[in-house]
Amino acid sequence: MSMDRKSFLKITGCAVAGAIAGNKLAGIDVEAQDGSAAAYPDAKTAKRWGMVIDTRKCLKAEGCDKCMAACHEVHNVPEVPTKEHEVKWIWKESYEHAFAKETEYPNEELEQLDVLVFCNHCDEPPCVRVCPTQATWKRDSDGIVMMDWHRCIGCRYCVAACPYGSRSFNWSDPRAHLDETNLNYPTRTKGVVEKCTFCDERLAKGLMPACVEACPEGAMVFGDLSDPNSEVRQLIREQRTERRKPELGTKPEVFYIL
Repeated sequence: MSMDRKSFLKITGCAVAGAIAGNKLAGIDVEAQDGSAAAYPDAKTAKRWGMVIDTRKCLKAEGCDKCMAACHEVHNVPEVPTKEHEVKWIWKESYEHAFAKETEYPNEELEQLDVLVFCNHCDEPPCVRVCPTQATWKRDSDGIVMMDWHRCIGCRYCVAACPYGSRSFNWSDPRAHLDETNLNYPTRTKGVVEKCTFCDERLAKGLMPACVEACPEGAMVFGDLSDPNSEVRQLIREQRTERRKPELGTKPEVFYIL
């Protein structure tokens, strides 16, 4: 059956409109995902978002998991009982596993404990390069490495490419492992990958990331790495900081004061 140009444009236009509407019904704002401040006049903006974690303050609150609880509650992260299938956006790793080498500024006290880890939102993210569907990408506006769960086909190339173990794959329906659901954030489905997004949906509304807001010690500082006067830049300039596996050339944008 033949189709003229007018009919084709009409059909494709309806399809695009339907896709956008479907995303909004699912709780996903396309403009917010693209980092558009026009959609939210109160949005927090930056040329390059990054974070500094003061592990010394974390030591004072040993056993605290408020940042993890806040993140997982806000983003409907399921508590899967099987460790091999667990899903996590922010968690704790042993010092040795987190850094995988002798750090320039060792901290013997910290080496006996665990450190917070999550997606590093690398400036050169290998996960983005290997994704065949562009389901993960780095936003041009602020450098956040994003995920589109509708595009994800579950190939797990990004999981294999990430040297930090920052991505989780849903081996089962995550909704089955949620006691309560935050209706303001979309749940995922079986067969897709998910990870931390620096709370892009909260930034779009003028809010700080949930983990930063929940930290009782102020150990997590979030800000614009491109602004020399921002708190994160001042901490990096004045304190001895480390990044995870910098020798790999991914240029992580999460820094640790050790």
